[in-house]
Amino acid sequence: MPKPRDQHLRDLADCIRFLSMDAVQQAKSGHPGAPMGMADIATVLYKDFMQFDAADPHWFDRDRFLLSNGHGSMLLYSLLYLTGSHDMTIDELKRFRQIDSKTAGHPEYKHADGIETTTGPLGQGIANSVGFALSERILNAKFGDDLCKHWTYVFLGDGCLMEGISQEAISMAGHFKLGHLIAFWDNNSISIDGATSLSVSDNEVERFRASGWHVQEIDGHDTDAIRDAIHAARAVTDKPSMIACKTIIGFGFPTKAGTQKAHSDAPGEEEIAGARKILGWDYPPFVIPEHLLSAWREIGSKGRAARLAWADRVKAAPTELRTEFERRNNGELPADWKKAISAARAEFIASGKEMATRSASGAVLDHLAAAIPELLGGSADLTPSNNTRAKGMVEIRPGEYLGTYMHYGVREHGMAAAMNGIALHGGLIPYGGTFMCFSDYCRPSIRLAALMRIRTIFVMTHDSIGLGEDGPTHQPVEQLAALRAIPDLAVFRPGDPVETAECWELILEAPRRAALIALSRQPMPLLRREPGDENRSARGAYVLLEAEGGERKLTIIGTGSELHLAVQAREILQKEGIPTAVVSMPSRLLFEEQDAAYRKTVLGTTRARVAVEAAVELGWERYTGLDGRFVGMHGFGASGKIGDVYKKFDITTEAVVRAARETLAEVG
Repeated sequence: MPKPRDQHLRDLADCIRFLSMDAVQQAKSGHPGAPMGMADIATVLYKDFMQFDAADPHWFDRDRFLLSNGHGSMLLYSLLYLTGSHDMTIDELKRFRQIDSKTAGHPEYKHADGIETTTGPLGQGIANSVGFALSERILNAKFGDDLCKHWTYVFLGDGCLMEGISQEAISMAGHFKLGHLIAFWDNNSISIDGATSLSVSDNEVERFRASGWHVQEIDGHDTDAIRDAIHAARAVTDKPSMIACKTIIGFGFPTKAGTQKAHSDAPGEEEIAGARKILGWDYPPFVIPEHLLSAWREIGSKGRAARLAWADRVKAAPTELRTEFERRNNGELPADWKKAISAARAEFIASGKEMATRSASGAVLDHLAAAIPELLGGSADLTPSNNTRAKGMVEIRPGEYLGTYMHYGVREHGMAAAMNGIALHGGLIPYGGTFMCFSDYCRPSIRLAALMRIRTIFVMTHDSIGLGEDGPTHQPVEQLAALRAIPDLAVFRPGDPVETAECWELILEAPRRAALIALSRQPMPLLRREPGDENRSARGAYVLLEAEGGERKLTIIGTGSELHLAVQAREILQKEGIPTAVVSMPSRLLFEEQDAAYRKTVLGTTRARVAVEAAVELGWERYTGLDGRFVGMHGFGASGKIGDVYKKFDITTEAVVRAARETLAEVG
């Protein structure tokens, strides 16, 4: 092992190394290689640069540290313990990877203070970091250096750079000149299968440079070089910086260092004993000598003065600016924001016109953007189609951050992950759009948003075969079912303009829930004309039209652009003397959260039920039962005029009526 220039820094780094290997050994699983290889970099970063205070981990102007190679989670857990995080104890380190511990196999947001984001799927952290850094620049432009000026640091590995999302993130960060973002590449040339040369030969330094980054190459175990590189990176404020750190995976292991065996294997007692001898560590497992722990705790508390000085600057700021800053940072919406929803509803009802829900969403956003200044809109190069840019929104441009609208480019996955970073950073509420079919490109980030329970808002337009001429490659049929399968993701599919406004209201008033709103390309009739501000969508489903002329014999359930087919079918069936109710179900998740009595009231007791939706049936069986029928898609779509496509796949009023008669005959 190379000899250190500064033995004290090596000793501090060895605290990370031995906590990591001891925890992995005790758990009999984990990934010791990255924490041991990056310990020197983390030590210099935290000791000399990171602005944070372990006593107040939620201090808004703290620097953010993200671990994109989240399998190396013991690096982060060790840092939290060593610096004095109140809920990361030595006992939690001993419970690494055990049920209900704060030390999960990969960092989990909200499991412990100091974990800024959930990582594990490689590439997510670097893409999240773009959102963090973008947020810092936007809020700095709004509130100034005194209130918001900090850095985002991200560690990433070879695997992160192999994932396609990394290129989207790198390109985005370089284009927007995110100068307060510094990435450290753990350049150890090892992957699980063996040397990275087995599968990749990219010149990563030139790749970053080509995307507009400031790039340096250093020895990742030379603490002087690490320090100098960070100083140099912080001096370049018009470009993000990448420091390529040549490291030895499993640094300190006698036989596994520099090999794939250091990546994820429990090292074994003999290997750990050898590491103790090589690194001169004469302490039992999980024991950090007092003089080193004290030094780390000083690192954890050194930011207190900066935090208090920042708090004083906040207090001294002009009243209006301070009030707005604190409101946003507390996650509070403006007091009268719901007036925007009321205004949009009133406009829809007054016009009475047919309208695509993507257009209705755009009209709602026109009101919301004026009422909620922290809304940060965006689209993956589909702004005119997604209707995501509200009136008055100013575009964010490279180096110009005093705006509220992002052009993410054709980077659906990068957009989704960056929005997660924006939501996690605080002070802004991100929403971004693409076509519903491309939710598949965003899915890993959508899933993580739901897992973290953060208010990231995914706007998905062109949500059915109503896409028409673009054909089956762009017509989503299975995506709704797949998205509804994600736990805790609130999927909304409004059936008319008023429901669209109601869904936006529900999305915004739920700060601890990710949401996706599915919107139509084609116009739909206004079905809701009643006055008042009652949000009938609030419970996920409701009786839009109750049966008339006797006890309900049939229930038709619809969503989105097919809801009006259910209404038209009901008119025909009622004239035939069949008491029929229409249920609108804009959100299954919210409906499932209601009590059994409410759900029974909405669906009725009749077993004769029909569901209609221009998507696959999967999931509707829960509501239609064995005797019910489904009118929808059973394969992929086709290219043609919207009306012709719906006729081809028999998703029509007549088909709903026919299905109703069949289910009525079934139940007798």
